[in-house]
Amino acid sequence: MLKNIFFSFIILFTLSLTLEAKSIEAKFDVSYGILGKIGTANALLEKEKNSYKINIDLVATGLAKYVSRGRKEQHISTGHMEQGLMVSDVYQVIKSYGNTKMQKEYHIDHTKKQVRKIYKKFKKGKLVAKEDTILDFYSKDDLLTLYFNLDRAIADKRSAKTYTFKAIGAENQKGKVTVIIPKEKQRHKYIEVLGKDVAWYATAIIHQKIFSSKEGRLMLGVDEDGITNQAVLKDVIFFGDIRAKRVD
Repeated sequence: MLKNIFFSFIILFTLSLTLEAKSIEAKFDVSYGILGKIGTANALLEKEKNSYKINIDLVATGLAKYVSRGRKEQHISTGHMEQGLMVSDVYQVIKSYGNTKMQKEYHIDHTKKQVRKIYKKFKKGKLVAKEDTILDFYSKDDLLTLYFNLDRAIADKRSAKTYTFKAIGAENQKGKVTVIIPKEKQRHKYIEVLGKDVAWYATAIIHQKIFSSKEGRLMLGVDEDGITNQAVLKDVIFFGDIRAKRVD
């Protein structure tokens, strides 16, 4: 189970930076109940007038590193700017553990409104599998740009509302991602879990089963500057909550 933990948390790190910065870095520690720290995530956003690049590296540590055979993940989004928003052109996911490496590339054709996915798997450096497919949905966003663009998409972060988006990289659920701003009467639950020293709260749902969480419901506490302070997946089997906390 630990070897798959970063699948669950990639959505958390994408919520960690603010769109307005030209270049910004953030680092998170990931802990899992009584096991303590199991990994780190480093996020870097570089934005120019007409282009951007987002790079997120996730590395297992401690027991998780041993169980996952040194698992690492890298998520990269590159693209262009439209009216202040990032628009994805290419989204890459690179995963490795032991002698296995997997790569996914999503090439987005905005003219045809079509997404081409290229998947490759390597064993000991040798190509053992390859797939080239066209997705059955289209979006200007990938999983990274969607959340970096949220600051503009959700202008009122105090009023309760449910937002539904689409993102490349979430094809198992045809791109569907939901973000919920909680009602005032529900805020005490978020304060208990995430503390009160944050600007606003939300729940992100990626609509796929993660451990004991049927839909992957992730509680988020976001600071005034747009940087996530903490994010929690509650009551995971056996060991308690999975928690991501910004440390830098």
